[in-house]
Amino acid sequence: MNLTGKTGLVVGVANQSSLAWAAAKRLRNAGADLAMTYLNDKARPFVEPLARDLGAEIFEPCNVNEEGSLEAVFEKIARQWDRLDFCFHSIAWARKEDLHGRLTDCSAEGFAESMLVSCHSFIRMAHLAEPLMRDGGSLTTLSFFGAERVVDHYNVMGPVKAALESSVRYLAHELGPKSIRVNALSAGAVATRAASGIEHFDELLDETSAKAPLRRTIDADEVGRAALFLASDYASGITGETMHVDAGYHIEGMVFH
Repeated sequence: MNLTGKTGLVVGVANQSSLAWAAAKRLRNAGADLAMTYLNDKARPFVEPLARDLGAEIFEPCNVNEEGSLEAVFEKIARQWDRLDFCFHSIAWARKEDLHGRLTDCSAEGFAESMLVSCHSFIRMAHLAEPLMRDGGSLTTLSFFGAERVVDHYNVMGPVKAALESSVRYLAHELGPKSIRVNALSAGAVATRAASGIEHFDELLDETSAKAPLRRTIDADEVGRAALFLASDYASGITGETMHVDAGYHIEGMVFH
């Protein structure tokens, strides 16, 4: 797949184990020019060497909780490239007490914060990307099986990711007339920094290996390859889709205990 001449934004790289990093590598190796972001000064030392390795032309801070931060990234893209072909969104967050506690006990403030960071940030990205995707484009976000079925210990992130997947469908409907495709990748259990916040995550990895049709978990590069596919012209007829990259775990209808 050749993305030479294409420009894209990857948001959500935290370190070398990030799924967004796997996506960034595949997209760059296919020839795309990349813009990459880092959360804050604490995260920068972990992300900057990765961006340098890929020769990212744009490297900017992006904290979607800070007013104007995401907008500044798109302003830089507009000044430097004046166009954008794809975005890869890999941002999710929840308060520790909400992620580890029952949804029943989640505060309104905690729920709103999770929705703002994990879901509405993707909607904002679509809004900002639309005028730069004059010749069409691709928007991809990351989800998880817990959006569809109850996964123990996923808690507040379940309904938040369900809202994200629903947003994908509505954005696809609205942006389709401009040839902008919107999809989600539902990634299987992978040991990342974000996943480490989920209690008993090792048990979920074991459950996946035992019950998924392929009898294994996935690796990050499988998500990266799927991200490349969705950004490429090979996926030109695919939009509004939640594509599962989970060794088939989602078809088993299992509830993790």
